Amino acid sequence: MSLDLPFDNSYARLPERFYERLAPTPVAAPVLVALNRPLAARLGLDADALASIEGLQALAGNSVPDGAEPIAQAYAGHQFGGFVPQLGDGRAILLGEVVAPDGARFDIQLKGSGPTRFSRRGDGRAWLGPVMREYVVSEAMAALGVPTTRALAAVLTGEAVMREAPLPGAVLTRVASSHLRVGTVQYFAAKDDREGLEALVAHAIARHYPGADGALDLFQGVVERQARLIACWLSLGFIHGVMNTDNMTLSGETIDYGPCAFVDTYHPLRVFSSIDSQGRYAYARQPEMALWNLAQLGQALMPLIDDVGAAQGALDGFAPVFQAEWLRLFRAKIGLGDGDDEEDGALIHGLLDLMATGRADFTNAFRALGTPLARDEVLDPAAFDVWERDWRTRLAREGTTPEDRAPAMRQANPALIPRTHRIEEAIRAGVAGDIGPFERLNRALARPFDPDPDDADLARAPTEEEVVPRTFCGT
Repeated sequence: MSLDLPFDNSYARLPERFYERLAPTPVAAPVLVALNRPLAARLGLDADALASIEGLQALAGNSVPDGAEPIAQAYAGHQFGGFVPQLGDGRAILLGEVVAPDGARFDIQLKGSGPTRFSRRGDGRAWLGPVMREYVVSEAMAALGVPTTRALAAVLTGEAVMREAPLPGAVLTRVASSHLRVGTVQYFAAKDDREGLEALVAHAIARHYPGADGALDLFQGVVERQARLIACWLSLGFIHGVMNTDNMTLSGETIDYGPCAFVDTYHPLRVFSSIDSQGRYAYARQPEMALWNLAQLGQALMPLIDDVGAAQGALDGFAPVFQAEWLRLFRAKIGLGDGDDEEDGALIHGLLDLMATGRADFTNAFRALGTPLARDEVLDPAAFDVWERDWRTRLAREGTTPEDRAPAMRQANPALIPRTHRIEEAIRAGVAGDIGPFERLNRALARPFDPDPDDADLARAPTEEEVVPRTFCGT
């Protein structure tokens, strides 16, 4: 018996050169690590069926559910500035698409499901650590209100994966509004495949921008969504770590949580990714890199856009959208309304500069604003007192005070984020057979703005001994 899911696979109806058809590679002894029951309900899926023996076999890749049309998608991409004309799903299989009760369409993908023709000598597998990291961070991002892919399930395979040492293998079931990437467009542009490019653009418009009229409208829509997404990242101290064009979606969702991290001690040029040796994707460089990626998208779409000036105009729209969204989010973080005070940007940057020189914890410093603890978050409390005076003066122009704005600020500044040292603790425990810390993280991070008092320790910044200076991709 196989699992029955309500598939309707629009991408698999595109021409065969868009993908490779193949089933996941079976694994030895699957064990369910986590099942996201609220997400299953959102998708209109039966969580009990997913947790059954038949469901486990499907989530592990040992059986193909009825209605699925498993494929590995083709795409290209710029990786740290260098173009690779063929990348593709080297360790992921798209089972198909389901339509939720509200009509929204979602991809169901198995990540770590075995090699494909895009694997480039890789084993096509994932080990437990990156699967746990993506599960924790993607679900935390969803709870924080960030557009993101989601995690439906995590399964141990009962097989070892060789990295620097034998590690427990795992498969993640990832859910996305689609897996269309900037690199997907680049794949067909690089091949001078106009017919393929036209089919892809039509598919992307139907799926994500139903009101769009052609490639130019699609481009403008992606630019605007990505501008808002990057502003959202910065407002939470998030660093993606590997913002290559194959990791930028057309839908505007965050995708691929490899060497990502949230800033602890704030610095605008903070980098975690072990493969970002030049700091290309540092915290404050992410808007610039997003714009660079979008320029590559525009270039790839040019065969379908007649007006070069209009395409440049769409790209130029990134900056004002980003700046407006950045100001809106950071105004909320310091308790300001939606006004248009020309000094607000300088006030916000003044706080960020103070946090950088004062080695403040990004999340805790913003969370503490308006409380007596705020000045203790920086190394120079006297300098904070000067900034706070200006801040109170600005609030007074709105007829309010930090105390009045405290409830709203608590909804703009999370108490809990998925701190890297806590994720690493959970991974170490999981490898040793204890998934308790992983389960606790997921439960706590589902309430980032109003945490359970029992989870207060998860808000603590890492000690010097706990700091994780580098994060790794896991491939």
